[in-house]
Amino acid sequence: MITKLMCVNVTAISKEDMIEAGNVIKAGGLVAFPTETVYGLGGNALSKDSSKKIYAAKGRPSDNPLIVHISQWESIHAIVTKIPENAKKLADAFWPGPLTMIFEKSQLVPFETTGGLSTVAIRMPNHPVALAFIEEAGGYIAAPSANTSGKPSPTLASHVVEDMNGKIELIIDGGLVGIGLESTIIDLTSPVPTILRPGFVTEKMLCKVLGEIESERTMKDKETKQAPKAPGMKYKHYAPKGELTIVEGNAEEVITKINELTKIAKKNDEKVGVIGTDETVEKYVADSIKSVGKRQDEAAIARHLYGILRDFDKENVSIIYSESFQTVGMGQAIMNRLLKAAAYKLISLNVDE
Repeated sequence: MITKLMCVNVTAISKEDMIEAGNVIKAGGLVAFPTETVYGLGGNALSKDSSKKIYAAKGRPSDNPLIVHISQWESIHAIVTKIPENAKKLADAFWPGPLTMIFEKSQLVPFETTGGLSTVAIRMPNHPVALAFIEEAGGYIAAPSANTSGKPSPTLASHVVEDMNGKIELIIDGGLVGIGLESTIIDLTSPVPTILRPGFVTEKMLCKVLGEIESERTMKDKETKQAPKAPGMKYKHYAPKGELTIVEGNAEEVITKINELTKIAKKNDEKVGVIGTDETVEKYVADSIKSVGKRQDEAAIARHLYGILRDFDKENVSIIYSESFQTVGMGQAIMNRLLKAAAYKLISLNVDE
């Protein structure tokens, strides 16, 4: 299969381009497209065959549900059985935007899209290209991140090309995404609205709208037979090829510990990468040292994280050590992704309170 790369001007979107992309979906094909979070791999959400193609292209376990992307609120009525009052409150506050809500699905949505579940995850992305594409494609696009399953999510079209070239019909290049981490997911089918995946929309922001909410721990047990209710809950995700370990604690102690671990790894002929910040990168001694930006700039950390992990892959880095990034707003989401990428390998140093 020859994959076409379509470069678009985000500020002057060609309707002809969007019609072309929409026709690929209507013909049963797959299209990678930009959103404000990461690039998505889109197919017809109402077609079981299209959803099967998405799983195949990604190498994704078929019980890992896909998110249905819509371009207007009215579209939701056809694909859910009921709309809780909380859903309208959240949509008014955060849609279009990086929030996914889980509902009881209607018969219109095949189980192949929902990973076999009776619930469906839905979001309305806040990106002009995504919204125009969804509209021209029929209004319902199932789209996980456009990467090989388990690898870091793509924040540039070039990342998608690395993973999907020859596997899908079309990649829409809309430049660098704005956020760089996947959407927050909240389950509205539970007695109390429950956060299943943290993201840009924080727990504090959700509480302001809904009041009481809960947060569910990610399933860490690889052997569990429980089906994940949302993407990213059960399996190792976002991972580079190299073995990643996170070190948390006092800044100077973290630097010392990472340098000690680096020396040991290099004696074993490992190529070592380190993820730090603008404030710390000059203090490390590894083969490849990368900054995610200033420690207080959580938006930069989120936007650069996946790209850095992919850069380490290109450099054939075999061992990676990363600082911990417990920022105030998106810190929970950033650490959620880092811990998953590291398969929960975390070194916690003693810190004086």
